[in-house]
Amino acid sequence: MFHTDRAPDFKTVLIASGVVLTLAMGVRHGLGFWLQPISQAHGWTRETFSLAIAMQNLMWGAIGPFAGMACDRFGTARMIVLGAFLYAGGLLWMALVDQPTLFVVGSGVLIGAALACTAFGAISGIVGRSAPPEKRSWAFGISSAAGSFGQFMMMPVEQQLISLAGWQQAFFWLAALVLVLMLPMALRLKEPPLALAAHGQSIGEAIREAFGHRPFQLLVAGYFVCGFQVVFIGAHLPSYLKDKGIMDPNVAVIALALIGLFNIFGSYYAGKLGGLMPKRFLLAGIYLSRSVAIALFLAAPLSAWSVYLFAAAMGVLWLSTVPLTNGIVAGIFGVKHLSMLSGFVFFSHQVGSFLGVWLGGWLFTRQGSYDTVWAITLGLGIFATLINLPVREQAIARPLAAR
Repeated sequence: MFHTDRAPDFKTVLIASGVVLTLAMGVRHGLGFWLQPISQAHGWTRETFSLAIAMQNLMWGAIGPFAGMACDRFGTARMIVLGAFLYAGGLLWMALVDQPTLFVVGSGVLIGAALACTAFGAISGIVGRSAPPEKRSWAFGISSAAGSFGQFMMMPVEQQLISLAGWQQAFFWLAALVLVLMLPMALRLKEPPLALAAHGQSIGEAIREAFGHRPFQLLVAGYFVCGFQVVFIGAHLPSYLKDKGIMDPNVAVIALALIGLFNIFGSYYAGKLGGLMPKRFLLAGIYLSRSVAIALFLAAPLSAWSVYLFAAAMGVLWLSTVPLTNGIVAGIFGVKHLSMLSGFVFFSHQVGSFLGVWLGGWLFTRQGSYDTVWAITLGLGIFATLINLPVREQAIARPLAAR
């Protein structure tokens, strides 16, 4: 059902995986709009909802390597089918469960597992295996741009669903949309011939090789920062703006949509440039630019236009780390275990995501502001700039495997 003896059409793989990423990332990026309505409806502090989103990100990262192993071994299509049902179940759980612990754990596991099966880690393997080597970095850029388009497209959709149907009914509509769009796309994802066949390097050998390689360790450390920054901003920016006196909800909607819009271009050109110049320099430049953008945003007088400018700048830099990081991993280790290795790198990203979104809510509850978390976000950007510079991108030598 999911395999073919013929080489898959590369464009078909890009389109089908792009639709899946558009929806998976678009729905996920908009969950911050539910923070205040759910907290008010259940009488919770912001910490409870923040912990639920943090748990989703942590489970996404923890399950990601195993979902990647399954994608590499059994095919990406099967995992997307599973992920679609998990995603729909998680959204329904968030709509119906009003007990804090059950809400946090259930939505965390269901949506976290769903994202592990449908987002970048899972998709990277089939994209990398289907793309010609000379177009691989560009193809990763296209995939990242699809995730960014989902944010741009789904932000106003989710906000309008909440406004017109209520926060609870909005979850029902999104669950139906996930199933209607993701399941047909999964059937279009055909693995390249022999891509799933066994070869000399086992899963255990691939893991030991990667974690024993210094550039991989540096990528894992640097990717932690990406997760911390983007998830803190994505989840808490709407509430931060209200706290600072910008009460029009459309400002936050437009800001998050602008992040998605500008990252379409940022991701695409990051992937394109990654095929022309050292990816480590591009990664370092992205993290440094993020720190500059955050510092200017915090220092400037706050207005709708300052928010839009900040969102546009961050949008260019938002997911542009993804094609570069996946490109480095593929270039060093090859594509056979790419989904799994990308999943391990992404786990670090999601540990950062967990801390970013949870720490935002935890410190706000205790300090009444986001000032400390903004300072941490700024400092981590400098750290990531420095940690990516020593990464070497040469393909690893495997003399035993070659013999």
